[in-house]
Amino acid sequence: MSNPLLQEPGVANVGVDLFTARLVEAGIRTVTREWAPRLHGNADAYRRLFGMDGNQERVRALESANTRVIEAMRSADPVLVDVVPAHTVLPELKDRLALHAGPPLAFDQMTGPAQGALIGVAQYEKWAKTPEEARFLLMNGQIQLDSCHHHQAVGPMAGITSGSMPVLVVQNAVSGRKAYCILNEGIGPVLRFGAYNEEVYKRLNWFADELGPLLSAAIRHAGGIPLKPLMAKALLMGDEMHQRNAAASLLFLQAVLPHLVATATGEPLTRAVTFLGNTDQFFLNLAMAAGKTIGDAGQAVGAGSIVTAMSRNGVDFGLRVSGLGDVWWTGPVNRPQGMYFAGYGPDDGNPDIGDSAIMETIGLGGMALPAAPAVIGFVGSGSFEEAQMIFQSQRGIVAGTQPTFQIPALDGQAALMGIDVRLVVSSGVLPLINTGIAHKVAGIGQIGAGTVSPPLVAFERAADALAETLI
Repeated sequence: MSNPLLQEPGVANVGVDLFTARLVEAGIRTVTREWAPRLHGNADAYRRLFGMDGNQERVRALESANTRVIEAMRSADPVLVDVVPAHTVLPELKDRLALHAGPPLAFDQMTGPAQGALIGVAQYEKWAKTPEEARFLLMNGQIQLDSCHHHQAVGPMAGITSGSMPVLVVQNAVSGRKAYCILNEGIGPVLRFGAYNEEVYKRLNWFADELGPLLSAAIRHAGGIPLKPLMAKALLMGDEMHQRNAAASLLFLQAVLPHLVATATGEPLTRAVTFLGNTDQFFLNLAMAAGKTIGDAGQAVGAGSIVTAMSRNGVDFGLRVSGLGDVWWTGPVNRPQGMYFAGYGPDDGNPDIGDSAIMETIGLGGMALPAAPAVIGFVGSGSFEEAQMIFQSQRGIVAGTQPTFQIPALDGQAALMGIDVRLVVSSGVLPLINTGIAHKVAGIGQIGAGTVSPPLVAFERAADALAETLI
């Protein structure tokens, strides 16, 4: 055999011919083989999305729009500016209207935790005296329901939000647009998992009567609390902002404590500080509202193929796309896979639910899995090597990064930013979502934690619709 080191060098190119142009000019021998990503669903539509139909101008315009979307999301500056009763910022909640997580869904189609939470909120708001009366009103449409996202809000798990509840007010300092999220209830019997009893109502009333006003005074005394720096620091301390918020919650307490001390005294102050210090997931709701402002900044561009919201209602998974308006593209929600608490197993788990996938939408949560060693154990083999592989696979479905959020275990690599529906449908790689696992029976609560993937069909439907805009 001849010595290959003595032969003229050559280049084999697979796919786009653009890379070989300079080599040909330099006289280097090249061979090009046609190749395109494996496409899922409507191949004709995806040929348009990737310019394989010959019209590169449309695709260049789409990719230019994606650049603007990424920059808008990257530049968003979420600041906690207040905590107020929901009806004061969402006046539609003065009526018998309750908001829930995920795309819109009728009461009779909901799973146990969502139905239980709605029964609970009907009693909390004094719309009904008994669970039976509450269920009757909900079944007969005498209590109106809508998606949190339709009202600039987000909510974890069932996500139920009503007028009397205090909400976190987070404002994008760049655009002025606001987002809202209820306070995190902590652990035990809680409304977000469908519990409705006196303990739940006592806590919600304390939020409305004492904790909410205390936080409002402290936050206004501080002149607002920027959330992005807290989130960036918490990532360096082992949080990924979805399943684990222990560091972020303590960082928030550190930020707000001097202002609580300046504006409150006595037992109310003690109760507030004790609750905040004991509630590891308190920051999740802050992060969700921050994520909503970031996603909405991308949605405001009004063009492109970037996912700006992902959410689940226990029946449907839904996503929104920057270039397709305020439309939900849906598919059947999946069941989480993970670790269950003692005495529970997969047969007990509820299908995935909650607005908290807004965290993966902005590149955190499961999209930043290597940042949180304590969470990696919920995935597959539980090895860091697998977490790295997942991160690298997710890199292939995003259009950019968020340099503000860095992952120390990956030598400070930037978090991912901007899930592109085109890249999802061409590769079949799906965003990984970290999630808690709720019991399917209302009120039992969280029974495990793990991960879940959205249905590919939701991305395919969005891609088909986007392709129609390119004709």
